[in-house]
Amino acid sequence: MTTITDVPSYMKLVGSQAKAAAAVLAAADTQTKNHALSCIKQVLIEQKQAVLDANAIDVKAGQDNGLEASLLDRLVLNDARFDGMIASLDDVIALPDPVGEISQMTYRPSGIQLGKMRVPLGVVGMIYESRPNVTIEAASLAIKSGNAIILRGGSEAYHSNQAIATCIHAGLKMAGVPQDVVQVLATTDRSAVDHLITMKESVDVVIPRGGKGLIERISRGASVPVIKHLDGNCHTYIDKDANHDMAIKVATNAKTSRYGTCNTMETLLVHETVAKELLPAITQAMMDADSAMQFRLCPMSHEILGQGDAYQMASEDDWYAEYLAPILAVKVVGNLDDAISHINHYGSHHTDVIITENYTTANAFVRRVDSSSVMVNASSRFADGFEYGLGAEIGISTDKIHARGPVGLHGLTSEKWVVFGHGEVR
Repeated sequence: MTTITDVPSYMKLVGSQAKAAAAVLAAADTQTKNHALSCIKQVLIEQKQAVLDANAIDVKAGQDNGLEASLLDRLVLNDARFDGMIASLDDVIALPDPVGEISQMTYRPSGIQLGKMRVPLGVVGMIYESRPNVTIEAASLAIKSGNAIILRGGSEAYHSNQAIATCIHAGLKMAGVPQDVVQVLATTDRSAVDHLITMKESVDVVIPRGGKGLIERISRGASVPVIKHLDGNCHTYIDKDANHDMAIKVATNAKTSRYGTCNTMETLLVHETVAKELLPAITQAMMDADSAMQFRLCPMSHEILGQGDAYQMASEDDWYAEYLAPILAVKVVGNLDDAISHINHYGSHHTDVIITENYTTANAFVRRVDSSSVMVNASSRFADGFEYGLGAEIGISTDKIHARGPVGLHGLTSEKWVVFGHGEVR
């Protein structure tokens, strides 16, 4: 690891370099930006083994240091995940470029014509844990949207991120684009983060991506605007008018397909009229998928399911929990209103799902649940920038300003008014 003794001076240099590079990239056309992404893709493919070897160093260190299972899972780069990185570059290249797009054009009585033009935010600072694939996803979205980006990955992924950064810089150089458009911090000193989130003169927005503790720390200390979500306490509500086979399939996928992601279901709500039939079937399907599954139960669901090693009574804290593990909170509710009240009170406003065949009920749920993604008859695991057609995502926001839900290209741009006149005066 690189030892940087003067962190304040280093971060000031990084910020000034990013600001200068952002000014150049903001003026670049779509062809130039896509060419840069294609060159990065080419270098990554050529250097695949070097990237995987670097990742193996991080994974071994994580195992030796007792890195928790969810972070270790996110840290691993295998062939499938590497191919996913390459695919995400192709997807971002294929996406329409939002920069320069003018919308809402209208004439005013004065004769002027005005509209709104999409422009880059400028310099994005990103702090994240594990997931080295985020390095390439964030870089590609920043480049396509005309922004410079400063990336600070976790120390557990240091070698992986530096290997990927080397590929990115080689690709940018090949394309004739300033390499400072993407800077991966070469220090693991925690004070670098404190500087990054307060560099108002050079950083326009900060995006933290990781555990709740990290994001709370960034939110408290930042003087730069922050796009964030704290946690992913996602719910699935099975209505009295649900298709039972669908309910079992969707709920099982939402919980057991992967535990360490923010779009994984953490609480299952079931209408009391179908709970007796559905709860044993759903819990059994989940235990068939993973024998380690554990359930935290309300009194009524415990009465239905009976005794068993996998069943425990839920505490108040369980309704707030983001487990990131094979643990699920389960509650029987009396009606739609009870389900919505529970979600809006205990949830994290990330992603919540209803399973129902009743259109009126579904519409009420979609309108009243206060979350960044609300779904009908689909797994919460779809709350993802790639699945939403964004090509990739730089994060998910549960804020209501400036972006909400998965943040892709449009979330990395802002709008300015543009006015076209013919000599009009006021």
